[in-house]
Amino acid sequence: MLAVIGGTGFGSWAGMEVLKRGGQETPLGAASCGVVEGRLNGQSLLFLARHGQPHKVPPHRINYRANLWALKQAGATHVVGVNCVSGIDPTLAPGTLVVPDQLIDYTTGREGSFFDGRFKPFQHVSFAWPYHRVWREELHAAAAEAGLSLTAGGVLGVVQGPRLETAAEIRLMARDGNTLVGMTGMPEAVLARELEMEYASLCLVISHAAGVGEEEPTRAGTESVIEAGMPRVQRLLATLLARRA
Repeated sequence: MLAVIGGTGFGSWAGMEVLKRGGQETPLGAASCGVVEGRLNGQSLLFLARHGQPHKVPPHRINYRANLWALKQAGATHVVGVNCVSGIDPTLAPGTLVVPDQLIDYTTGREGSFFDGRFKPFQHVSFAWPYHRVWREELHAAAAEAGLSLTAGGVLGVVQGPRLETAAEIRLMARDGNTLVGMTGMPEAVLARELEMEYASLCLVISHAAGVGEEEPTRAGTESVIEAGMPRVQRLLATLLARRA
């Protein structure tokens, strides 16, 4: 079953029929909120608001392990994580939809594995290609079917937050090869891999990164991009769901 993890601006899904709401508690502590089992256009899906409902859990405080465990227990087999990000590549203007194919993890101190020797026995997991190829291709196909523009590929640099980056940090990240920067892509992606769920990220660029655009992003500006962009995200995902029926 497809599970969608909604980020900033995507705490609920208009038009989704709610069939059941799960509890927040897991063996790993509380998830951001209960998993919603729902139906959209006749198709079953799972939904979880990454920052909780209402939106209150900052990126570095999210219990990513509990979130992914709750989705797995609810029956998720594949996951699309929706992320609001900034564009390091100057061609990725606000409003652009991107499906990255790589990431670089700059986060620190987050509980990033189920295989910690306590919850599950220690083992390594392959992570050379963090996003599932088939589901990236499915997102591209769904975008084309829905008449939406989508940028294929890119490197998502995941930072700790909750503060935004300095212009010098963005220059460093650009030299590292990052084209996008966000705060919630890890350890979400690797936890899905450990639970053998096929994971892909769908990013909405809400601003240029620090020092990239001519002007510093404003809260009002990013909120307007999110307000305009999330209906396109939901339309794309609804098309994806219909294609997998």
